[in-house]
Amino acid sequence: MGFLNSLHLKLALLVTTAATLAAAEAQTKPGCNNKCGNVSVPYPFGTSENCYYRDEDLNFFLNCTTTTSPSSGEATTQLIYGDNIPVLNISLDPPELTVSADVSYHCYNSSYSYNWMKVGKFSISNTENRFTVVGCDTYAYFRDLSSTFRTGSMLTCSNETKFKEAGGCSGVGCCQTSFPQAITNYDITLRSFENYSDVRDFNPCGYAFIAKEGSFNFSYRELLNLSNRTQFPVVVDWSVSNQTCPEAQKDKRSYACKQNSRCKESVSGIGYYCVCEDGFRGNPYLDTGCKDINECDGDNRCSRKCHNVNGNYTCSCPWGYFGDGYTNGSGCKSPIKEILLGISIGLLVIFTLVSTLCWGNKQRTLKQLRRQYFEQNGGNYMLQQLHQQQGYTDRTKIFTEDELKIATNNFDESRILGRGGQGTVYKGILPDNSIVAIKRSRVGGDSRQVKDFVNEVTVLSQINHRNVVKLFGCCLETEVPLLVYEFVDNGTLLDHIDTLKNEHSLSWETRLRIAAEIAEAISYLHSSASIPIIHRDIKSANILLNHNHIAKVSDFGASRLVPLNESQVSTVVQGTLGYLDPEYLLTGELNEKSDVYSFGVVLVELITGNKAVEFNRSGQRNLAMYFASSMKEDNLWQILDNRVLDQKNAEQLKEVAFLARRCIRMNGEERPTMKEVATELEGLIAMKKHPWVKGGDMMSEECKCLLGHVADGYENASASTSAAYDSIQKQLAFEIEDGR
Repeated sequence: MGFLNSLHLKLALLVTTAATLAAAEAQTKPGCNNKCGNVSVPYPFGTSENCYYRDEDLNFFLNCTTTTSPSSGEATTQLIYGDNIPVLNISLDPPELTVSADVSYHCYNSSYSYNWMKVGKFSISNTENRFTVVGCDTYAYFRDLSSTFRTGSMLTCSNETKFKEAGGCSGVGCCQTSFPQAITNYDITLRSFENYSDVRDFNPCGYAFIAKEGSFNFSYRELLNLSNRTQFPVVVDWSVSNQTCPEAQKDKRSYACKQNSRCKESVSGIGYYCVCEDGFRGNPYLDTGCKDINECDGDNRCSRKCHNVNGNYTCSCPWGYFGDGYTNGSGCKSPIKEILLGISIGLLVIFTLVSTLCWGNKQRTLKQLRRQYFEQNGGNYMLQQLHQQQGYTDRTKIFTEDELKIATNNFDESRILGRGGQGTVYKGILPDNSIVAIKRSRVGGDSRQVKDFVNEVTVLSQINHRNVVKLFGCCLETEVPLLVYEFVDNGTLLDHIDTLKNEHSLSWETRLRIAAEIAEAISYLHSSASIPIIHRDIKSANILLNHNHIAKVSDFGASRLVPLNESQVSTVVQGTLGYLDPEYLLTGELNEKSDVYSFGVVLVELITGNKAVEFNRSGQRNLAMYFASSMKEDNLWQILDNRVLDQKNAEQLKEVAFLARRCIRMNGEERPTMKEVATELEGLIAMKKHPWVKGGDMMSEECKCLLGHVADGYENASASTSAAYDSIQKQLAFEIEDGR
């Protein structure tokens, strides 16, 4: 096995050596020298007869000379072009000769050397070379001998330190410039301004030369040491004819480009040169010089199998695979992978189709469910009611479920403002950043609650009063109906009266104003609305306060519309314990005096600070009965709220107490109307502000007339106003002294 491996290695070396020799031979004509010294000499150049290309205007003969140094006796072989120009390298593509050119110099001691070069019909490359001048008291110019073109540089630098700091060939001590193409012959002239008199110690000479770009890297040491370098490489562009490609291709006999090659215009703008076609490599000027490249042995774009063809290659896939075989194409793919991919795509398509069908079915189901909820929540009935009230339909917007979900963050617990008998209220933020309160009913589907919901929408849609919560719209496409109200941000009246919920008590003036606002709102419902409305659930928990303590009557779920030709309606008893009219509870006959009773209880709450029903209250749990009995026993001042009890408020407190007692009478006919109540409360407020009311004397004849009191309305408790007032004053003084 070791012998075979060794044999294989030797055969590989022989093949490689043969290929190298064949490539070298392919660069020259048979029998011609392919090298001179260390420089390869490819055809069309040659060093002997019949070994170089002949053209009428161009010279491709190179002289290979060997000289012996007299001092060392060493033999040196040089390749010479034209007038003794040493050739360093020859390139076919790009077509370039790299030759050696002398440096021109001029020194203070009058020694100098001016150089010139003639390259025949070839041209000095303007892209690969630069004209360079070095010195600190020097000017030089480069001249084209075939025309009047000149270019040059002037350099002065008297300070060595600044010169060192500048660095590179940047114009201080060194300057480089370019020149145009097609220059075939040039000379260089060099001079000094003042014979280096001021810079002689660090720059005794000036230098100028043409050099291949990158072959000269300038530093300040070059000012002293450049004299050690006498030559620099220069690139010369060559072509095989002065003709253009179309001109040359017309004459097949003189056309230089051989088999498997093509013509290209010279980069210097003079003549043309030849290159091998793609997929071939070698010398395009020889008959069989361009050889096919076996791309399969090197880099190629085949993913699996490569097949070399003349000038190119092809790719294929092994058995069992398919594709074009190219890495930048479809490549070679296994059918198993394709089958799996096809199955995956099929499953994906089926999954997408099923998902789409399910989504469509879900949307249809959701649409049907929303339609069902709309009907279940009394949508048709509500629209019917709203259409009967011409002019009010446009005030009520129908919101979508998605809008209200976004507004309440999907009805998040943190957005809950409160819970009541009719449902839960959430804080919502609409897209225009307006804040609203969204009421969500507790249970959906119950016919009574649906009716309450529709009733509330119907009632509120026709109310436009500053002391009634405004309804913006509703949503009917959810399982439970939703109402959207204006947001009132300061809680309920109950929260502010209850000492356990609010440490800061409302002042008496604020309480009296709130009572007047509530009375005026209820009076509006009873007598000013297009169809009279009985609220049926007036209580302190349904009175909202804004940040200015302005009262807003809310929760119209239990309200009823009363036809204009009827004074009362029969209905199932509904209300809140403690606020419910006893007469309505017994008879089931609802009229506006039922709201008067409920308001009277709220009025009692305002002046006593007690709740409508308290199970731990001694004597009487029902506040209305407790208040009436206290009034009858002349114990009013023992039950009033100490937080508002003041000698200045005594007369107003007494008047409000008598008004409250009238409101909570058992017989509804003996109760005042809400309009009378509102007028009396406004009168009390106006009397307090009137300039001719002095001190607490509000019981003058003028006050009585203004308040519109009826003498028999006070019964026995108001028989003697003066005596009662004296008794109250004494009692008040006693309680204040006692620390209440």
